[in-house]
Amino acid sequence: MLSSTAAAMASLRTLPLPVIVPLVASALVFLATVLRRLLRRQRPVYLLNYSCHLPDAERQVNLEVCEYFGLKCRRYSDDIADFMRLVYSKSGLGQETFAPPFIYSGKFEKTLAFAIQEAEEGLFAVVEQLLAKSDVSPSDISVLVVACSMFSPMPSLASMIVHRFKMRADVKSYSVAGMGCSAGTVGIDTAARSLRARRAGSGGYALVVVTENTSLNWYFGKNKHMLVTNCIFRVGSAAALVTDVPARRADAKYELVRTLRTHHGADDAAFNAALQMEDEEGNLGVALTKDLVRVAGAALRRHITTLGPQVLPVSEMLRYAWRVARAYAAGNRKAAAAEVPDFLRAFEHICIHSGGKAVIDSVARLMGFGPYVVEPARSTLHRFGNTSSSLVFYELAYFEAKRRVRAGDRLWMLAFGTGFKACSNVWRALRDAAPDADNPWNGCVHRYPVPPPPPSKTHKHA
Repeated sequence: MLSSTAAAMASLRTLPLPVIVPLVASALVFLATVLRRLLRRQRPVYLLNYSCHLPDAERQVNLEVCEYFGLKCRRYSDDIADFMRLVYSKSGLGQETFAPPFIYSGKFEKTLAFAIQEAEEGLFAVVEQLLAKSDVSPSDISVLVVACSMFSPMPSLASMIVHRFKMRADVKSYSVAGMGCSAGTVGIDTAARSLRARRAGSGGYALVVVTENTSLNWYFGKNKHMLVTNCIFRVGSAAALVTDVPARRADAKYELVRTLRTHHGADDAAFNAALQMEDEEGNLGVALTKDLVRVAGAALRRHITTLGPQVLPVSEMLRYAWRVARAYAAGNRKAAAAEVPDFLRAFEHICIHSGGKAVIDSVARLMGFGPYVVEPARSTLHRFGNTSSSLVFYELAYFEAKRRVRAGDRLWMLAFGTGFKACSNVWRALRDAAPDADNPWNGCVHRYPVPPPPPSKTHKHA
């Protein structure tokens, strides 16, 4: 052993200085990188389990129910009804999504009581399911994050959960509002940071509960930008239990590898792309502007510029740099700007933001994703509609229902939010995944994927 080392040192001394210097520099850089990663390594955080709400079948809504509601409420003209019918037919939604309770009340009025009912039905159901199957008591929860963009009552939704499940007095609760569809991924990031901020060795559980509330934001006016939300937003809730307790790693499904949040609200178009507002007649709703798809694409480009170096292998980064340089050398700046790395070299599964058909199409075009990659997003939109912050969990449930996730697989959750925000959660599967008994796809996953829709054309009101 000593003789081999001595021989190696002797060989190095015979090398010319211009060769030795790069070798030594590379070795020092390698050692510095390893040490930095070891020193910066955070406590592992695991996704113990999660649940998605599946409302009762009596809450299912299809085009016929929507047309009946529009006719009986006597709030829409024939032109407006035709417009919503057109949007619905091109939305990518199926005939089995779920509507808020006031749609079936016969009163045709959106009230606080209906909003509370919608919130309690979803939130309480998913929390109860999740705690039961995870073998965790409400008293074990040390951090509670509850997110809902368009409904912020008093007491808060977090307080409603604490009260219902009799959580302990020192639970750290957070009520997040106005984050849009990114709130689910933001909630995971917030929970992980809260757990890691605690004293080392204490360990704990963080409960993340996400929902959207459409009752008070159902739009009865004439603004076409605001009518679109009636056609695509639907009822949905999810709860996720994350922990840094080392002993629960064997029970956990995924390990959180990294999170990334980027905010693009400094740009006027991005800030106003999706906006809760009143129309000229005082009707409250959410306006989705014509810039939304473009803004989402621009935000995604800036987001992956930061995410890429953190997750992509060096070989792919070099290939990407070569393609960009080759395009610039050919004088084609437009082609160079359109280049993106191949993120399929970093992830086996991707939960793409499924907020709408046009957004899915835009992400697929920009990232170069084929039909198989966007299948979970299209299927989730078709089966459940846009459930906002919970949609990435419905997509994750789709992967598990299809039994596609294997131990060691890497999974990317990507969501966009109002403001305008992009947020990523990167997970590593700890075991082969199979559908739980409460998986919302049980009983219908065999019907998916549905035949792909024709490519969407950006509508001036979409």
